[in-house]
This record gives sequence, C-alpha cells and structure tokens, in this order.
Amino acid sequence: MEIEVAFGCILRELRTNAGLSQEELANQSGLHRTYISLLERGLRMPSLSTIFLLSKPLHTSPHEIVLSVSKKMSTG
Repeated sequence: MEIEVAFGCILRELRTNAGLSQEELANQSGLHRTYISLLERGLRMPSLSTIFLLSKPLHTSPHEIVLSVSKKMSTG
C-alpha cells in the first residue's frame, strides 16, 4: 500500500471517529476542504506541518497519526 493511500485511510477513519465532516475538519485545521478530500483519496502527500494542523481537531498527536499510517502500510 502506498503511503498516500494509507494516510488517506487513516485520516478518513480519524475524522469520522471524531464526528467531523471534511468541511468541519478543514475549518478547524485551517486547511481547504478540497485539500482534505485529496488527502483522504490518497492523491496528495501531507507535509509535516499539515499532520500537525490535522492532529488538534482530530484529538490525537502527530506521532499517533504517523504510527497508524505505518501500521496500515504493513497490514495493507
């Protein structure tokens, strides 16, 4: 599994678990909703600063996001 796809799966899972729409996540993180959609579909690679911006509204740490992506890549 490609890292972009794994990140997208984890981002979507974290967002839905937090009860947020893409638009709500975008507003709370300061990112554009279209960019959130591209990330979730594995069409964009997030920067480190993007991961930090997303972590707060998702109520998780950047470390946990990266760790979840790593686990997802090894399990498929």
